[in-house]
Amino acid sequence: MNIFPSKALRSIRASDTVLTWAGAIEVEHTAGWSRGWRLPRSRLRLFPGRRLQGHAQAQAGVRITFGTDATVLRGRCLSADGVGPVDLVVHGTLVDAPVASDGSFHFAELPPGDKIMEIWLPQGGDFRLVELAVDESARLWATPATPRPRLITYGSSITQCRAAASPSRTWPALVARSLGLDLTCLGFDGECHLDPMVARLIRDRPAEVIITCLGVNVYGAGTFTKRSFLPAVLGFVSTIRDGQPRVPILVMSPIFSPSREEQTGQTGMSLAEMRADIAEAVRLLREHGDADVHLIDGLDVFGPAQEYLLPDGLHPNADGYAHMATSITPLVRAHLHPNRQATGRRQRRSRPIGSE
Repeated sequence: MNIFPSKALRSIRASDTVLTWAGAIEVEHTAGWSRGWRLPRSRLRLFPGRRLQGHAQAQAGVRITFGTDATVLRGRCLSADGVGPVDLVVHGTLVDAPVASDGSFHFAELPPGDKIMEIWLPQGGDFRLVELAVDESARLWATPATPRPRLITYGSSITQCRAAASPSRTWPALVARSLGLDLTCLGFDGECHLDPMVARLIRDRPAEVIITCLGVNVYGAGTFTKRSFLPAVLGFVSTIRDGQPRVPILVMSPIFSPSREEQTGQTGMSLAEMRADIAEAVRLLREHGDADVHLIDGLDVFGPAQEYLLPDGLHPNADGYAHMATSITPLVRAHLHPNRQATGRRQRRSRPIGSE
């Protein structure tokens, strides 16, 4: 049923094959709505933890793309609770639109002619897309597969970036858009605990560059101790390396958090000590022959000089996430192998999640 009352609009069901869901691990289609998942929904029980599974439903980094000559785009989601704006990128130009209380959003006066619509879905909240609509006479086509280098980011709420200005202005999205990368964002609010199954997921997903942002959730929850944290980092990164033999892995330590720098957390370590262990993990891996693992010191990305961009002492605000992107983008650019294209032709065995 067409949920848009105007007869001048043409409806597109969220499950229509003309729509490409990018940045999702799996897409769930029901009779009434569709939702991207950032963990494999079909194997979700292999990723224990209700909070982790819940945050996997957030659409951080998930985009819907299609080709059209429409000049109007409307949409509606099933629930607008806790949902931020929706972004539309056309010809490199970004327009954001709030999601109204009834779940609707609207973009008008779009440039005429053929174009690719890229709709960035909210990075937080329960967003389930019901339908899109365009001008009744508009043509529609599925976007052609144009290989781009693929970026995977893994981390905490500081990688999910709920406080970013909009979904295409999280730091992973800004880095990806600046460098023309195809983003998969595995930032999970409060749930970056070096889960082995997440490492296996990253191991088996094609990529040209990977960023892991480790430490702050471990500090807060005491997931590991002085004895176990360094081995856990080594094991997590090494698992990824098993399936990504020549892909640059950038391991980022925690950004600045004033109250946590010298204060011992649940791990029995301060944030400064955890940062030193992450640096040691990268040093050891490089010493043992992994020349494509690199350290990003979190203080170089977001340090004491940026404390004014930390309203709660932990999470950057919108300007803070933009600053992070400015710091990280040249580091990613420097480590992208110019001779590696996103062709998927890699000499490795493809293994499903959960396999031996």
